[in-house]
Amino acid sequence: MQVTPLVWIITIAVTVIFFVFEFFVHVRKPHAPTIRESALWSAFYIGLALVFGVVIGLIPGWGWVFSGEYFAGYLTEKALSIDNLFVFLIVMTGFAVPKVYQQKVLMIGIVIALIMRGIFIAVGATLIENFSWVFYIFGALLFFLAWQQVRGDHGSDPANNAFMRFVRRILPVSDEYNGDKLTVKKSGKRFVTPMLLCIVAIGFIDLVFALDSIPAIYGLTSEPYIVLTANVFALMGLRQLFFLIGGLLERLVYLAQGLAVILAFIGVKLVFHALHVNELPFINGGEHVEWVPEIPIWFSLLFIGATIAVATIASLVKTRGDAAKKDRETVQGEPIAAAENDADTH
Repeated sequence: MQVTPLVWIITIAVTVIFFVFEFFVHVRKPHAPTIRESALWSAFYIGLALVFGVVIGLIPGWGWVFSGEYFAGYLTEKALSIDNLFVFLIVMTGFAVPKVYQQKVLMIGIVIALIMRGIFIAVGATLIENFSWVFYIFGALLFFLAWQQVRGDHGSDPANNAFMRFVRRILPVSDEYNGDKLTVKKSGKRFVTPMLLCIVAIGFIDLVFALDSIPAIYGLTSEPYIVLTANVFALMGLRQLFFLIGGLLERLVYLAQGLAVILAFIGVKLVFHALHVNELPFINGGEHVEWVPEIPIWFSLLFIGATIAVATIASLVKTRGDAAKKDRETVQGEPIAAAENDADTH
């Protein structure tokens, strides 16, 4: 896939313009977006991502194989980003961020995530270009991350973990918000507000999540341009999606398990690919392992899409069933409680 410096420059410039537009149009004036506003902008960014994937397929010299890699990467990164949103929700709840200011926190968090991922993309591309055995490391990392997802290991309290306790020790912290300001002056002394602490916590979490994101997508494509654009489009509209799905985040009870399956699958794909590109000295004096199949991108795309769909449907069915069961128990308990009250009065 040939990507000229001009295409890189245009892509990065358009990305910056989009985020500047987001800030001045939506975030600069604090407000809680409506469902309609969130739905329209979410649909716009998802539609834009889909159109971009089709454009990749239509460009001569790029083609539908790279388009498939982009779509597989986009789906994976979008699912991981939704998982990020769940942790962001925990953080903002822990810091009691007022809803009108949550847009700003999310926007800054998304920009930090994009910067972190950009750094990891560059590092990953350099490692892959010079050390093909790094695929084994990426595969092992993905297996570990899949195990963490199964355990639901995001940290019990991201707003009060060891890192945040360290930050509180070195910074003078105010207990009160000052609008959406990051600092406040009291008695001639400057304090940081909970808003700044929340942004620092999300920035630290973004660093950790970049370790999930980049090895996962490099297991689907070795093209840095596809890695970057899939990440950009996955993060675009994430702020609106947060307000759109709202309480649905808590209903996605099997999302972590679905992501674990996806990460483990990509880990297997990476190991298979590593066996193809690396000569193993203990096999016939140093040959590639030809009998191990390369997993085609169309199968990866179908597997990832099906896994996300099954995890989402299973989550909604379970939570709906749990809610119905709770309602039945409440209704059945009312006559008993009423009878007990009548007995007490007599």
